[in-house]
Amino acid sequence: MTRPITAGVDGSPEARAAADWAAVEAERRGLPLRLVHAWITEPIFVPPMPDEEAARALLDETSDALAATHPGLTITTEMVPEVATTGLINKAADSEMLVLGSRGHSAIVGFLLGSVGLPVIAHTRRPVVMVRSGTRERADEGDEVVVAIKDAGPAAQPLLDFAFTAAVARGATVRAVRAWGTPSLFGAEVPGSVEENAAAAVDLEAVESGVLTDVLMPWRERYPDVPVVEQARFGNAAEVLLSAAAFRAGLVVVGRRLHRPVLGMRVGPVVHAALHHARSPVAVVPYDNEQEGPGEE
Repeated sequence: MTRPITAGVDGSPEARAAADWAAVEAERRGLPLRLVHAWITEPIFVPPMPDEEAARALLDETSDALAATHPGLTITTEMVPEVATTGLINKAADSEMLVLGSRGHSAIVGFLLGSVGLPVIAHTRRPVVMVRSGTRERADEGDEVVVAIKDAGPAAQPLLDFAFTAAVARGATVRAVRAWGTPSLFGAEVPGSVEENAAAAVDLEAVESGVLTDVLMPWRERYPDVPVVEQARFGNAAEVLLSAAAFRAGLVVVGRRLHRPVLGMRVGPVVHAALHHARSPVAVVPYDNEQEGPGEE
C-alpha cells in the first residue's frame, strides 16, 4: 500500500510553507499528498466548536493552489474533527511522513514549537518533518541531507533509510555526522584535564571514524550513486550537527528513541537543538534498538 505524505494545514504562513515543502517532496518521491486540518486549540474543559465550512474552505484553497503548481500530483484533503495533537498523531500512523509548520523568526530564535508540534513529535511512530516559513528556498538550494548518527547499531537504520531515500529523491549528498565526548568547562580538574582530553580525542577519532564507516558501508553498497561524506568530530553533539548543517543542508535528519513515557514530551537534546536552530527543515525519525538493517529480516 502506498502511503501518502501528510501535511497539517491551519491557515498560518508556517503551515503553508509546510504544505509547499510536502508537495515538492511528494512529487520527488512519486507519492500522493494528503492535506489534513484539525482544530488547533487544545481544549481545557470542553472541545471547541468546529467550523466545518471554514475548514473545508481552507483545505480547498490550499489544495487548489498546490494543484496549480504541481499539476501531476495526486492531492486529497481531509477534515479531522479532533484536537490537533490527537488528530495529527492518528493521521501520521498511515503516512510516509507527517509535515508540519513551525513558527520561527530568525535563525537564532529558531523554532517555536508551540503546543502542537512537540507532543506530536514525541508520540508519533512515523517521521515528522518541521518546516519554518521562509526556509523553502534554502531547502531547494541545499545539496546535502545531513543525518546525525548517535547509536551505531540497529537504531541507526531508520535514520539512514530516511536520509538515503531523501538524498536519492533530490539528487543530494548524504553527510553522516557523529560526535563524541566533550570536556567539562566547569569542573575542578579543568586545567589538568584539557591536555588529557585532547590526547584521548586523538585516539578516539580513529575509533569513532571507523564506527561511522562501518555503519555506512551497507548503505553505500545499496546506494552506490549517492555521494557520502563522513564527519566524525570530538565535541558537543548538538553543536557538531548544527555546524555540519549550517551551509549546505537541504534537510537535517535526527532520531528520537521510542518507548518514552506515555505522558512525556522529551525528545532529547540534539533533536531539541536541531528543531530550534537548524536553518533547514528537520526530520525527526523514531527508532528503537531492535530495528533491522537493510536487507535483514
